Amino acid sequence: MKRASFAAISIVLLAAVTMAAVAFAQDLPKLNVKAIGLNSNTVASDIDEKTFWTKTVPAASKGQITADWVPVDQSGIKDFQIARIAKLGVTDFAASDISKLAGDDPRFEGCDLAGLALDIQTARKACEAWKPAMGRSMERFGAKLLSVGTNPPQVFWCRMPISSLADLRGKKVRVFNKTMTDFIQAVGGTTVTLPFGEVVPALQRGVVDCAVTGTLSGNTAGWPEVTSHIYPLYMGWSINAESVALPAWNKWDGRVQKFFLEQFARLQDQMWKTGAEATAEADNCNVGKDPCKLGKKAKMTIVPVSEADKKLHRELMESVVLVNFGKRCGKDCAREWNETVGKVVNLRIPIDKI
Repeated sequence: MKRASFAAISIVLLAAVTMAAVAFAQDLPKLNVKAIGLNSNTVASDIDEKTFWTKTVPAASKGQITADWVPVDQSGIKDFQIARIAKLGVTDFAASDISKLAGDDPRFEGCDLAGLALDIQTARKACEAWKPAMGRSMERFGAKLLSVGTNPPQVFWCRMPISSLADLRGKKVRVFNKTMTDFIQAVGGTTVTLPFGEVVPALQRGVVDCAVTGTLSGNTAGWPEVTSHIYPLYMGWSINAESVALPAWNKWDGRVQKFFLEQFARLQDQMWKTGAEATAEADNCNVGKDPCKLGKKAKMTIVPVSEADKKLHRELMESVVLVNFGKRCGKDCAREWNETVGKVVNLRIPIDKI
């Protein structure tokens, strides 16, 4: 009898919660928003953002809120310009790799420095610790930080055989942020900054010898057609930030703001979940094995990272990458980093060297 009563009460409560959610959604005002997303060849864009803007938001709002969403590489806007467009009314929502925002404020790259996090769980903890600092930086550009997600780990894709970091000496390596530049120049490589969409022809023509991108991002963008070897020494995660322009946010009433805060919290969890799934599958896809549902089967050679390179990786992280980040960011920023991200990864920026 008690079990039956409990079940009946649970059904009533569930029905009440569902009705309240429906009532809330129907109570939302009609609204159409503009959104610029991540590069279309990434799983974060193609799987998470696309579903979010075209299905999740309209369904959760019962059709009251819709979006005109376009990936940044199809928008006519360069991804490094995202931080500057919030105040211009070009879009309501915008997403970007945080390191692309670091040209305007170096604080943005604080949880995705080259070699900082060697697993996805640590990457998330580091970025959650640094999120308040990134949020303050977003506000200075007229935007509000809503969520932070990830891509698979960033590694070296090369046109020729590579067996160690020493093989990068004298090579031209495509990068897309300053922290990668610091690391690769420290091992004797020459860095070339190129947008994601220009890398395949650059590799094909020999403009660059190797290029850094995600283990699955390169796969889905056709990099196995122009490269043969992957050296999986992690150069970061290409952490994504989703934001809303404050001029738009401030004119919406509390119901709309509450709705988006809830939806972006769910998107954040989903992006980390997808990132973990993509990371787990990427190696299979790149060598042509199953399971490979998120990418394309290829015939790449994945070279094991040597113990010597793992040690060198850590040394350069401490002596070059962190020091240079501290110089770009400033002493106050470095102190905050030491008390937040630093405690997560057990590293410190030497304040006396910046």
